[in-house]
Amino acid sequence: MDPLEELIRAQPGLSITLLAFGLVVGSFLNVVIHRLPKIMESEWRRDSAEILGQPEPGEQALSLAFPGSQCPACGCDIKPWHNIPVISFLALRGQCANCSASISVRYPMVEAITAAIWIACGLAFGVSYALVGAMILTAVLICLTAIDLDTQLLPDSLTLPLVWIGLLLNLSGTYATLESAVLGAVAGYLSLWSVYWGFKLLTGKEGMGYGDFKLLAALGAWFGMGAIPTLILASSLVGAVVGILLIVTGRQGRETPMPFGPFLAGAGLLHLFFPNLLVSLITGV
Repeated sequence: MDPLEELIRAQPGLSITLLAFGLVVGSFLNVVIHRLPKIMESEWRRDSAEILGQPEPGEQALSLAFPGSQCPACGCDIKPWHNIPVISFLALRGQCANCSASISVRYPMVEAITAAIWIACGLAFGVSYALVGAMILTAVLICLTAIDLDTQLLPDSLTLPLVWIGLLLNLSGTYATLESAVLGAVAGYLSLWSVYWGFKLLTGKEGMGYGDFKLLAALGAWFGMGAIPTLILASSLVGAVVGILLIVTGRQGRETPMPFGPFLAGAGLLHLFFPNLLVSLITGV
């Protein structure tokens, strides 16, 4: 075995590697969280203009790679040495180097959370396909959580690939058998789809979005049919408690919609690391 590979595979070598890699990827996740909804909105405007026979809106081309990172306040390009994960935020005291505008604390939080979760993945799975899958899953769940909190959207460009990646990983039974993964994807989608239509028929209102169906389908594809009841129960319980607390404290009205994606993502993370926790709590075994 190559000495470098041996160092990476060893603890704490693996944890240090995942820490550094997680901080860098976390910085990219911030770009996805900030730009993906804007890209989607731009595409919707272009599609609407085409359907209505109107000229396309004159907007600056935006992608995940272009233009480079800029300060939202002054539009100044951010220098590479001002874009070092967590360290630059601390060195600049949370301010833009050019205009001194405040930088959201969420940027270093996403970077630190990504790194911390990836270290936990390394401790749980070691060097394996399960580790690679866990890194992909957790990164996407972090993006979906932040985007849903900001916009109440769960983009298909993130949820649908997650379904296929889960099924591919389970071809070799990484987290569940392939049969269970396929059934989990179907059951995950149909369970929330049924709740959606049942609630709409009874109340005339939409209780959740289609993105929630797709996210639970993705988690079912990763963890299998048996995980669906646990995922639904855990996310529903936590969502209900948080919702009640927000209403009681006056931070949210009864009619104000609350994104459900973060609770599904949290249930998915919980199941990734503690697949039998909820069953043990309920049964006492």
